[in-house]
Amino acid sequence: MKRSIKTAVFACLALAAAGTSALTSIDKEAAVESIAIQVANQTREGGYQLVSMEEVKQMRDAGEDFVLVDAHPRWEFEMGYIEGATHFGFKSNRAGNWKEDVDMDGAPSQDDYRAVLGPDLDKKIVVYCGFTKCGRSHNAAMWAVQLGYTNVHRAPGGITAWKDHGYPYKVVPNESHLYPNK
Repeated sequence: MKRSIKTAVFACLALAAAGTSALTSIDKEAAVESIAIQVANQTREGGYQLVSMEEVKQMRDAGEDFVLVDAHPRWEFEMGYIEGATHFGFKSNRAGNWKEDVDMDGAPSQDDYRAVLGPDLDKKIVVYCGFTKCGRSHNAAMWAVQLGYTNVHRAPGGITAWKDHGYPYKVVPNESHLYPNK
């Protein structure tokens, strides 16, 4: 018994002496897995498809005709968006109620969102927000599907993945985005 305890203590000390990289690696993998499961469940629930930011860039470069929606709050959109994207802000947590899910001044209606998405219910629509865990793009995609659009895609990496790839982006040329309470 004493030998088992000594062996266990020695193993713990050896792990601690070796650093926490093994534990950190496991923690990182668990975090990635958790996010992947969340996105997979949201996609299944939402009835839309996923697309990577690399694919969005290829679609743009090829001149593909699609609607690109940035689901950030206005001040975040102004800090960086993909050229050609239309802003329509949604909240991260889905309530399933239009007024509670939209994150924009002026109380835009479902008809306002339809106007952004266009009259063709089969046209490709791509929505994005900030990063993989951001639920805004899920909310925007869910509402597009709920409004009858059939070719809806979510780019879960969002503007962060776009920027990380070094792709060009636009910034609104004023400083209003620096003061989100303005």
